Amino acid sequence: MIYYLFTWLQDHLHIPGSGLFQYISFRTAMAVIVSLMITTVFGSRLIRLLHRKQVGETIRDLGLEGEKKKQGTPTMGGLIIIAGILIPTVLFAKLDNIYVIIMIITTIWMGAIGFLDDYIKVFRKNKEGLAGRFKVIGQVGLGTIIAITMYFHPDIVVREQVTNPTSSKPVEVVINPQTGESTYTENVKSTKTNIPFYKNNEFDYAKVLDSFGLNSSLVTFLVFLVVVVFIVTAVSNGANITDGIDGLATGTSAIVGITLAILAYVSGNIIFSEYLNIMYIPNSGELVIFAGAFIGACTGFLWYNAYPAQVFMGDTGSLAIGGIIAAFAILIRKELLIPVLCGVFLIENLSVILQVSYFKYTKKKYGEGRRIFLMSPLHHHYQKKGYHEAKIVTRFVIVSVILAILTIVTLKVR
Repeated sequence: MIYYLFTWLQDHLHIPGSGLFQYISFRTAMAVIVSLMITTVFGSRLIRLLHRKQVGETIRDLGLEGEKKKQGTPTMGGLIIIAGILIPTVLFAKLDNIYVIIMIITTIWMGAIGFLDDYIKVFRKNKEGLAGRFKVIGQVGLGTIIAITMYFHPDIVVREQVTNPTSSKPVEVVINPQTGESTYTENVKSTKTNIPFYKNNEFDYAKVLDSFGLNSSLVTFLVFLVVVVFIVTAVSNGANITDGIDGLATGTSAIVGITLAILAYVSGNIIFSEYLNIMYIPNSGELVIFAGAFIGACTGFLWYNAYPAQVFMGDTGSLAIGGIIAAFAILIRKELLIPVLCGVFLIENLSVILQVSYFKYTKKKYGEGRRIFLMSPLHHHYQKKGYHEAKIVTRFVIVSVILAILTIVTLKVR
């Protein structure tokens, strides 16, 4: 909204400084600052309100050190994160941009699912919360919306070299400074995405299917739909599982957000994308403003969520964070980098899957269930081993930083 106001002031009144809002970098910085103010200043008020309403966390007895102290700590703090994301985005981003619209829908959609789950736990006193099948339905629904929009919306395109440019689309001529040869580029619908450690750094869903004789556009869309739904479900559940000790999900998500902001900036900038030889995605640069708000919200929430936590985000925050990260990566066509970038989420997910599967297998085979870890998810395993949760969080965040650097390095390592 402020973007449109200052654009009008620049066009009609020529007020000095109003042109700053044309720059993505400036609007991103403003989004980070406003998000931090919302989450730190107004976050404390929400925490006090949650205290008065007795919206406290019910802690299960897992035999972990210090868990009894967390009984009654305010939960549903994810509302702080959601406000810290949506308000700066509405203020500083272009609201007619399809990428921004999808991210706003994702934030509200997943936040609503998480809020409903927390509401049932806190106010209905049902420890199970929202039934798992309804969460999955919500995740699948969001994934379906994202897949359909990306596949069919005319504004979601990539810039590619073409031999016979059409006159109905904007065409640019690129001259190779070394050979002097001219090539034509234009915005086209594409099923391509980025793939790490591969020479051309591009993977085309359609061409892979062609090799199996499945060249139907319907089959290509169905495969893309399955991939998107799987990623949205897996990452949102991964973030939800990771949110088990103070500051873990928030800290790692902030690192992931910074990385996604960098990837979105270079993918949405024609100069950087050409230099790095990666896919240029027109108009996706607006996602950097959203990423700035996301980073500010996670960092600001960490002010209260770091050990000892004064508030928990609950499913309201963790499901929203996971959905945001998944949708963001898909929109900038970096979804195949998620196993690297979200390695902490991945290993937390796998630790639960392996623990449950091995327990069931050994119980069936030997009559007594056995465990791989002392407890799952993985962070609880280290708690059982006697590590303080602040040390666990710090080390997991360090691992996230390493994975983030590796993710960025994949842009050139092929």
